[in-house]
Amino acid sequence: MVIKKIAVLFSGSGSNLEKILENVHCKIFSTCKIEIACLICNKKDAYGIQRAKKYGLETTIIEHINYDDRESFDKKMVEIIKKSGAELVVLAGFMRILTPEFTKNVNAINLHPSLLPLFKGAHAIEESYNSDMKVGGISIHYVSEELDGGEIIEQECFKKEDGMTLEEFRAKIHALEHKLLPKTIVDILDKN
Repeated sequence: MVIKKIAVLFSGSGSNLEKILENVHCKIFSTCKIEIACLICNKKDAYGIQRAKKYGLETTIIEHINYDDRESFDKKMVEIIKKSGAELVVLAGFMRILTPEFTKNVNAINLHPSLLPLFKGAHAIEESYNSDMKVGGISIHYVSEELDGGEIIEQECFKKEDGMTLEEFRAKIHALEHKLLPKTIVDILDKN
């Protein structure tokens, strides 16, 4: 059985990380077994670290505030990812803008809470909710030098209901994320 290794980067609660742990980590698919070989978090108090521990996984904490610039922070992450043997890096709520030091050295995908190319950046959910669009949704794309600008791999949307609150809208976004991100990882790695 071929083992495919992934690295997962996160910054916060780790709800998407948990869905990857539940649905992908150490699971056997048609052509491979997928394992998380590396977890990296840039915040020492992120709740996702506790979620990983429930699965017996330790998280490497690399706080960006300890680095002089983005490039040196990214270089350190790339070094750890390469050492792990991960062939795919998954950004699951990793809230950092990445430099070419990262994007040119690893194959990475990112989960974004809007229908790209609309609503790029950190406030995508609020901007999408407040827009005139009749749908909300999520995108999974390859990571490139351009913020939220890499090739789109998958998208899914839902109808924005009249009277829907921001909290309800956000919950729909997260429900889509929890389903589509694990599926996309498998689709990328489990190929004949």
